[in-house]
Amino acid sequence: MIIYFLRHASAGDPLVNPKKDEKRALDKDGIEQCGYVGRALAAIDAQVDVILSSPLKRATQTASLVGNEMGYEGKLQIENALRPEATFSDFRRLLEKYSAQESIMVVGHNPNLSQFLGTVISESGCEASVDLKKGAVARVDMRRNSGTLQWCLTPKALRALYATAVESSRPKTSRK
Repeated sequence: MIIYFLRHASAGDPLVNPKKDEKRALDKDGIEQCGYVGRALAAIDAQVDVILSSPLKRATQTASLVGNEMGYEGKLQIENALRPEATFSDFRRLLEKYSAQESIMVVGHNPNLSQFLGTVISESGCEASVDLKKGAVARVDMRRNSGTLQWCLTPKALRALYATAVESSRPKTSRK
């Protein structure tokens, strides 16, 4: 199974009230980040069978916007195992639930999304140190209970990747 780990894009500063913070939306930068991430993933032909998201608004917005740019036509699946307070056991059960899928995208929050990523790529079962920035995406190829990190890209790197892909796809004009 291929797992794309996507941390929600920029959503400004956390709110003091936890209930209001759950409804915190992406800011202008976050919406722009989602465009770069989704277009870059589409440019490298990344495809997913299902997109799973934390129920918090900033995560569902990120999942929807990136999914749209990738051409994802399925229904967004809301999963509590991707909430900020979820544990690795919750995440492991989530992977079991979707184990029949060839490729999934999980959209969540730090610190636990980085911890989940670090744990699945660590050979010892401990946690590798990985820091997913807001809007960053990592690809992990899973085999049984462990995974191999293929790449991890920030929105800034994805913007550059997308710009390069667009430039290289333009027809070359010759001067005579």
